Amino acid sequence: DRPAADKLLSGDPVFSTWNMEDHDGLYCGLWQSTPGKWRIQYDEWEFCHILKGHSILHEDGKPSVTIKAGDSFILRPGFKGAWEVVATTLKEYVIKV
Repeated sequence: DRPAADKLLSGDPVFSTWNMEDHDGLYCGLWQSTPGKWRIQYDEWEFCHILKGHSILHEDGKPSVTIKAGDSFILRPGFKGAWEVVATTLKEYVIKV
C-alpha cells in the first residue's frame, strides 16, 4: 500500500501491514514503511512501539519528534501532522477506535 497521492509530501513510501487482531474496534499487528513523508490525521488511539528504523513525527504546531528502535508512544485522536520515514521503519501497533 502507499499513502494517498494528496497526502504524499516526499519520496515513494511503500507500506506493509500484518494485522494480527481485529475485534470490536481493536486492531493489533505490525506495520512497516520504506522512506518517504506524508500527511496523517488520527481519529483513533494508537499505541506504537518501534522495532527497527528511524522516523520523525511532525505534529502541526509542535516541535518534531525523532523516533527510533526501542521507542514507544501514543498517537491520540485529533493528531494532525506528518510521518517521515528516514530509514525503513517497523512498528508494533495497537489501535482502538
